[in-house]
Amino acid sequence: MKLSSILLVGLVSSTAFQAVNAQDKSELPLWEIGGFALGVSQQAYPGSSQQIQRALALPYVIYRGQFLRSDGNNVGLRAINTDKFELDVGFAGSFGSGGNEITARSGMPQLGTLVEFGPRLKWKLSESPGQGRWSVELPLRGVFDLSNSAAYRGLAAEPRLVFANRLPFGWDYSVSASALLGSQKLTDTYYGVNAAQALPTRPQFNAKSGLIATRLGLAASKQLYNDWRFFTFARLDSVAGAANESSPLVRQKNGFSIGAGISYTWLRSSEKAMP
Repeated sequence: MKLSSILLVGLVSSTAFQAVNAQDKSELPLWEIGGFALGVSQQAYPGSSQQIQRALALPYVIYRGQFLRSDGNNVGLRAINTDKFELDVGFAGSFGSGGNEITARSGMPQLGTLVEFGPRLKWKLSESPGQGRWSVELPLRGVFDLSNSAAYRGLAAEPRLVFANRLPFGWDYSVSASALLGSQKLTDTYYGVNAAQALPTRPQFNAKSGLIATRLGLAASKQLYNDWRFFTFARLDSVAGAANESSPLVRQKNGFSIGAGISYTWLRSSEKAMP
């Protein structure tokens, strides 16, 4: 399995099972091994007028230890865990798109599979499983392009407010609002147009650091049988008021990403998860 596929096991499962956070962690097993199939329609990048579609069928491993965590919350090392705060180091990421897939970027380098790695501080505003959980997440991560030998693409920060709860009939869900910020190197990856890439319909543009997009997200999942779970998620991105809203590569202000899939748990531990 390629390195990108190995990391996407964690990255996609982290998104897909995000809504499970509404549950009390003491209800969940310490570890699970299984597989999932997932279909995604994703905006090529914030401000793009085109969608890219991807489908995956991959194994997954979830581990909810005291320090090492690979669950719906993050994939990485948890360094600090108190009643109010968590500090961990982990991954996040998004699918890439070939340069020829996106009309606005025709003749430009492709946007590869971008993986973010770095620390994240989580502030637990409330921890009441019966009434829902509020939290604030503050990640700061380096961005690397797996499609180009893990080339460094800049820094990203995405402060996020999250509410997670459980509905009747076994549905778990989470709702989030966030602002994606990027360094000049990262915003140039998305929005910069140099002299060699300029066209009459795509003038030269020097990208600036700052706000990339504001986001609203929703994830939900439901246990179907003992070993099967359905999950779905959606996210709305807006570049209105963003630092590079005037880039010729911005073709529309709002865009969305949606996905759905099903997972199967093959093995799980009898030992319960760490809090």
